[in-house]
Amino acid sequence: MFRFSIVTPSFNQGGFLPMCVESVLAQEGVEFEHIVTDAGSTDETLEVLKRYPHLRWTSEPDEGMSAGINKGFRQATGDWVMWLNCDDYLLPGALAKVAAHAEQHPEADVIHGDCVFVDLEGEVIRRKFDTPVDEWDFLFVGCCIPSTATFYHRRIIEAGHLLDVAYRNCMDWEYYLRLTRAGFTFSYLAEPLAGFRWHEESTTQKNWQRMIDEGLKAQRAHIREEGLPSWLGCSRLLGILRRLFQARRVGKRLLCHGRIR
Repeated sequence: MFRFSIVTPSFNQGGFLPMCVESVLAQEGVEFEHIVTDAGSTDETLEVLKRYPHLRWTSEPDEGMSAGINKGFRQATGDWVMWLNCDDYLLPGALAKVAAHAEQHPEADVIHGDCVFVDLEGEVIRRKFDTPVDEWDFLFVGCCIPSTATFYHRRIIEAGHLLDVAYRNCMDWEYYLRLTRAGFTFSYLAEPLAGFRWHEESTTQKNWQRMIDEGLKAQRAHIREEGLPSWLGCSRLLGILRRLFQARRVGKRLLCHGRIR
């Protein structure tokens, strides 16, 4: 039986944290540990953490979200590791679905599924239907798979692949590009696995320009490391290629799900 390590980085998100923790506790038929790396919250977070004796948690200042996730990754003992932001949550049966997929696809190093976008109260807005991914999806479209529904085999962590703490918004995008360069295999599980909360205080919404800048940095680093033509790093050309490869993803989605969204 596979064991899962769920890592939750936290900072002053105590209002969301109970739903996140309870969603992990509700998983059935699998073994798991839940590690919370709090960055020294001053809200109700510590009171919430103390209510759940099964959690492994620390609360101390760190260098940002990527550093907090890395701290949890280093502590993880599971066969499969993922990070679940404290304003997100797992859907019922998610870990069992990942375990079954892992059994059927032993070659998989990364398993990614779909998520559902939810509002502040956790009510579903819509499902994000994904597709199998390759290097070109990541390079030209961007962070096109949801980190909150993505699982990493522990061999990735043991090989020393952690998040780059220089990235504060696009750490997942840069990570995916780096893992493709390292030759790890991505496998798509066409099931909704997690709720992704979309709200104005989310890291993505609050730091939109930083996300754009970091994404361009990650793209150019990948182009350089892969020995691709340097002119591919032109911002205008990347914008054109993004639209082209987004259309390609629409086609892939239609083939996979029979729908565009």
